[in-house]
Amino acid sequence: MTAKDVASSATPDEECLDCGYEPELKRTLGGFQVFAVSFAFISVAVGIFATYDDLLKSAGPVGIWLWILAAIGQALVALVVAQFAARIALSGSSYQWASRLANPKIGWLFGWLTFWYLAIAVIALDNALASQAFMPLMGMQENEDTARIITVVVLIVQSVLVIASTRLLGMITSSAVGIELGIIVVLVIALAVVMVFTGSGDLSNLASRGVTTDAPNYFAIGGGLMAGMIMGLTTLVGFDSAANLAEEAKDPFKSVPRAIVASVLAAGVLGFVFLIALTVAIKDIPAVSASGSPVAAIIRGQFGVVAERILLAGLVFAMFGAGMVVIAACSRQVFAMARDKRFPAHELMKKVNPKTQTPVPATLLILAVGVVLMLALPGEALIPLIVGSTLLPALIYTGIVILYIAVRKRLEYKPGGFSLGRFEMPVAVAALIWEAFVLFVLVTPGDNTIPVLIVVGLVLAGGVYFAFMFFFHREILDEEPGIDDAVPEVTA
Repeated sequence: MTAKDVASSATPDEECLDCGYEPELKRTLGGFQVFAVSFAFISVAVGIFATYDDLLKSAGPVGIWLWILAAIGQALVALVVAQFAARIALSGSSYQWASRLANPKIGWLFGWLTFWYLAIAVIALDNALASQAFMPLMGMQENEDTARIITVVVLIVQSVLVIASTRLLGMITSSAVGIELGIIVVLVIALAVVMVFTGSGDLSNLASRGVTTDAPNYFAIGGGLMAGMIMGLTTLVGFDSAANLAEEAKDPFKSVPRAIVASVLAAGVLGFVFLIALTVAIKDIPAVSASGSPVAAIIRGQFGVVAERILLAGLVFAMFGAGMVVIAACSRQVFAMARDKRFPAHELMKKVNPKTQTPVPATLLILAVGVVLMLALPGEALIPLIVGSTLLPALIYTGIVILYIAVRKRLEYKPGGFSLGRFEMPVAVAALIWEAFVLFVLVTPGDNTIPVLIVVGLVLAGGVYFAFMFFFHREILDEEPGIDDAVPEVTA
């Protein structure tokens, strides 16, 4: 089977069959639900809530202008990702694209990196939910052990719901996105009205360096201004999660690429408007910068405690929905690799429950990884792991762009499908330059040595299993379902 065949299959289910797979997952996600999957993963309100304090301390309020640069750069990458999603609609996204258009060995590396990125991302997200939103909402004192227990409970509930039904996942995710959009719109309008009528806003904040005014090396490589990029780079990611659920989407060749591009554009615009409103609304920059939750502090200062609690309640639900999306995307990544016999314990991990039509063992694996890391790693070890995971999407997106440039001529356009036409190469080259810059930004800070080593360690750990396949079951890495002969049964 050729790449042309992959691109020109008549229907999504026929493509699964042509690619060597029996359709097992249920197609229940409509257009808005697919968009909600990508937007919920990005979760712009949650991302700003979690990283605004870092921005104020590293770059100051003026650092919000870097969001525009991040949004444009990530939109370029999203356009490239959408080109693949419009032609190969299989669970596993970049793993499948690389395996079928380059070779299975390269595809395996994409899959392994994506698995760990998603597995760590859900831990970071749910831990932030517990410590920065749920505990303040309940009036609970800061306590790392309590936050970890809450995180584990949240992971369990999310996993159960993800297993129960993809339709339920879509409903909860859509609701979470609706609430998040409502939070942003209402807060922006309310802040604007209050500031206009009370004069409590300060436009000069938009050009202020705040507490970083006298910081040395502010403009240096790895300095405060460059560190301000982190908010946009860590928030505007995960838009490709819709592609990971492509086998559960209706009309994925149209809905998935549209969702990928639309989610980045919507998050970029809404996020920047939200940042403008928040920054202008700061009454005391040093006090807000010193707060553990500056967004909540700004809302409390402008509207009072009740409004702060409403904000926290909305963020708890938005974070919960985003966590469900990450678990679902990660479990589909495991499922996709396992059915090709390229993941540990693949005979178990590829199983789909006939009643729920969801990959139960793969979902439980994500839960197990989260619980083990939460209970086993102390705070000083968990933080570098989470920081290290921010490097993984940059590596994955860089690889996707390079792959597209290398194989773009082998992708056949679908009539009426998403396509950049004559702009494909300029966009791809611009996206590659952008990703090179992103990697430079992420690895240059001096305190990122341990996170970089963690990423290297994860790659090397995967290399052990890769070596096992390479030397003992070479046919797994040489043959591709639907393209080559059927992959023989292998025990792992």
